[in-house]
Amino acid sequence: MAVYEYVALDHKGRKKKGVVSADSSRQARKDLQDRQLMPVSLEKVDRKTEGAPFAKWLGRDRIGNKELAMLTRQLATMINAAAPVEEALSMTAEQMDNPSVSTKLMAVRARVMEGRRFSEALALYPNDFSQFYRSLVAAGEVSGAMGQVLERLADHLEKSQQLRNKILTATLYPAMLAIVAVTVVIILMTFIVPKVAGQFESMGQTLPLLTRTMIFLSDVMRDYGIFILLALALGVFLFLHRLKNEKFRRRFDGWLLRLPLLGKLIRGLYAARLARTLSTLIASGSPVMEGLRSAGQTMQNLVMRDAVEKMVTQISEGTSLSRALRNSGVFPGIVIYMAGAGEKSGQLPDMLEKAADYLEGDFETFIATALSLLEPGIIIIMGAVVALIVLSILLPILQLNTMALG
Repeated sequence: MAVYEYVALDHKGRKKKGVVSADSSRQARKDLQDRQLMPVSLEKVDRKTEGAPFAKWLGRDRIGNKELAMLTRQLATMINAAAPVEEALSMTAEQMDNPSVSTKLMAVRARVMEGRRFSEALALYPNDFSQFYRSLVAAGEVSGAMGQVLERLADHLEKSQQLRNKILTATLYPAMLAIVAVTVVIILMTFIVPKVAGQFESMGQTLPLLTRTMIFLSDVMRDYGIFILLALALGVFLFLHRLKNEKFRRRFDGWLLRLPLLGKLIRGLYAARLARTLSTLIASGSPVMEGLRSAGQTMQNLVMRDAVEKMVTQISEGTSLSRALRNSGVFPGIVIYMAGAGEKSGQLPDMLEKAADYLEGDFETFIATALSLLEPGIIIIMGAVVALIVLSILLPILQLNTMALG
């Protein structure tokens, strides 16, 4: 069964767009006519998506985090209302504003209609539906509680999205403030200082050291500013390219974890992600080892991902989760303690979720405190730089006045 994207006219002549799955284009046209739609154009999805590399480059071809949480919530609601998976996928696809998302959901539905499991059909788009997502869906299929599992998954995705939004919102104002500060300094150094310096140099007097330094920096920015920017851009590009090398990336990730303050913050954030992911998987019926494997895929830090893989090996040999966490040496004590408490009480998912809540709360508090100090810090630095520039201009004037009075 293939998926087709159509443009059609309804009985009032209004244009309608959407996707439909059918065995052939003839069957797709007949299905549209049965729905009182007159097909204007019909294009096979596979052929169309292959010819849209520009959309992929812009990122519009990928399902965003917000859209993924939304469609998961809608699927959970409809499946809990006793709707079959294929019907839930079809209805959810029709409600999506992004045509690319609708197309992918209908492609998944087509493979479900062919007899494949839902989790297997999602593997058609591994970049949109991660291993963690597919593992949860597979657990729901095995347990027969697909609706409840999708609800937990939607909760997980929404909490992750809320954390990203909080970080983005908190960093937006300081970032804008820093951009304005840098722009003001560049304007002063490239337009104001050179004009004032020309006036002083025509007088033939020896300028103060601060003024000569500012004039030198101004000349460098005017004459070589574009080359400095290009060098910085090239350095960033080479660094990002170098990060694709696994050996270099592992060394860099290890260096990040060893940093005094940032390292602790990174460990806490990834530990919270691991705890919440593992909690969701275990609560949905996945075994601990399978849950760890899926949760490890969410680790972007290679050192911590390696630690999770070693934990899987240790647990397969009979080690408890809390002991494996302790042996890894990279996870905070709160996760180790809560995992041990959960194993003893038989409430491991709840204890892991509480550990994730604590670590995320700690992270949010740190970010709020750091940003509250960053804003006045940027203002103070900007004020100091502008004051130095103004002082470098005033010193020669004060020197002239002193000479005139003398």
